[in-house]
Amino acid sequence: MGKEIKLALVYRDMWQASGKYMPSKDELVAVAEPIIEMGCFDRVETNGGGFEQINLLKGENPNDSVRAWTTPFNKAGIKTHMLERGLNGIRMSPVSKDVRKLMFALKKKQGTDISRTFDGLNNPQNLELSFQYAKEGGMIAQGALSITHSPIHTVDYYINLADQYIDKGAEEICIKDMAGIGRPVSIGRIVKGIRERHPNIIITYHGHSTPGFAIVSSLEAARNGADIIDVGMEPLSWGTGHCDLLSVHAMLKDAGFSVKDVNMDAYMEVRRQTQVIIDDSLGYYINKQNRYLNSLLIGPGLPGGMMGSLMADLENNLKSVNKWLIKNNKSEMTQDELLIKLFNEVEQTWPMVGYPPLVTPYSQYVKNLSLMNAIQVIKGRERFSMIDENTWGMMLGKSGSLPGKLDPSLIEMAKQQNREFFTGNPQDLYPDVLPEFAQKMKEKGWDEGKDQEELFEYAMHPEQYEDYKSGKARENYLADLQKRKNAANTPSGSTLAAVPTSIGSMHPKSLVIEVNGEKFNVNIEYPTDGDSASSQSSDSTKNTSTAPVSTHGKYITSPLEGKFFLTKNSSEKAIAVGDTINVGDTVAYVESMKVINAITSSIGGTVQEILAGHGDDVEEDAPLIKIA
Repeated sequence: MGKEIKLALVYRDMWQASGKYMPSKDELVAVAEPIIEMGCFDRVETNGGGFEQINLLKGENPNDSVRAWTTPFNKAGIKTHMLERGLNGIRMSPVSKDVRKLMFALKKKQGTDISRTFDGLNNPQNLELSFQYAKEGGMIAQGALSITHSPIHTVDYYINLADQYIDKGAEEICIKDMAGIGRPVSIGRIVKGIRERHPNIIITYHGHSTPGFAIVSSLEAARNGADIIDVGMEPLSWGTGHCDLLSVHAMLKDAGFSVKDVNMDAYMEVRRQTQVIIDDSLGYYINKQNRYLNSLLIGPGLPGGMMGSLMADLENNLKSVNKWLIKNNKSEMTQDELLIKLFNEVEQTWPMVGYPPLVTPYSQYVKNLSLMNAIQVIKGRERFSMIDENTWGMMLGKSGSLPGKLDPSLIEMAKQQNREFFTGNPQDLYPDVLPEFAQKMKEKGWDEGKDQEELFEYAMHPEQYEDYKSGKARENYLADLQKRKNAANTPSGSTLAAVPTSIGSMHPKSLVIEVNGEKFNVNIEYPTDGDSASSQSSDSTKNTSTAPVSTHGKYITSPLEGKFFLTKNSSEKAIAVGDTINVGDTVAYVESMKVINAITSSIGGTVQEILAGHGDDVEEDAPLIKIA
């Protein structure tokens, strides 16, 4: 009998890699028993990553879900594990030290045994506290190496990185091949190098199957000393997900490894229940392209976990791009055409921003910046003319040092915009906040919950938690789900689908008219009956101006469609009428594609008028600030 290889089911990641939402508490509890009865799993990934934030977005309590979902596995002796993002905890942005510490103690009490910790920059400094807090809370501290393929991410780089993680306190190592672009032979060599230096440490291979390498990488990892292989299963295996249990099982068994038998009756029940969840609701958020292998991703290296949401987001981006193309008498683009332009831009942009591993949240930053570059090029503008604040924070070192060097042109751009580089410990930028949130909960009459779990949730996801408490989140989710169901049930090309809801949707709401060399933004209203007339008129006039828009730059306009903000946080001072601004100054912000984009001025002068209000929706090219 050969060496035993244990299998872990990444049920949470199966959903995140496929679409936007997670199953509800009751759905998770129902599927737990047949997963256990399958008899082949030593570990199951239950929570972490986007799990809790997504629960809140559905209007559900994530703490109830975690406790109920982990309990059956705890009783069966199957270890549960969660994914956490180091400095970012289980969200997309950095979190304070006291919230990080509470998280590990709480998650252990809720039934999670292992913390799989990664840093998007592979920065050991950012993970040291996670390893410490996990062990103090009673969890196993697993350090994950974020695998990517570049001139600087070599086999030796990862072997040495594992040494550093273990020195910082990691008790296990995970080879986190989040985009599945790790070449199989290199994966084997990384595992072998770690095993030779650390004979007794547990090593897990986790690979998304997107470009097709991961099935071979699973075998190479096992042959070179891995102990555990993460797998998915139908109907959410392959594609942007993970290699299928049955394929990995058969492959390892044929290679002479010892693997536990699969109870196929239980397997079919898990498969059936998962399909029911897809058919009932969550399938409306799964793009069909995510179910296919895609070798085009070898180049850009975007991860499976992000591709699940990318395809949904791309639909909105495509609408915005095509709106601009139509307005400028150009041919519309297809989603595939925009996707390929994005992939090409990632390959060009990624080296320039210092080769951050393409994993959450930095994969989103690189994707957003690349997509913005692609859109700007489509519109005949310069690359890097729009850089969101999250990406600037990454480039300036506020999340730790980049693996590679920042392009000199971006360094010069930072200097021109008076941005300062940070070389200290990123954690120092985020002071403790638990007392602040505890006070807010007291004022609102909210209970901190068992083991302070509600306090933790509020501090980790403030906006989502408030929407959950108010019922707004549940209302929005159900409305969006019904909208998607209605769209899916409307026959393609039917008369109903083709008829506009109002006359306003048939004609432009505004035009730019040039008179004697000077341009004017003119609103257009169309007569109609009933309440829709006033509604249409209101929508047409909101956030627009009839003031002249000078071709010589008397107005700062919105660089893209989104929500306008004068400041990005309460500590920042907004510009005001009478202020003097210089070329390159950040004057306001527009939120688009889930990130805050700075609006920089291409002209200098005095602020004469601010034409949009804080929080207003604005169209691309809408005049925002008049400069005298």
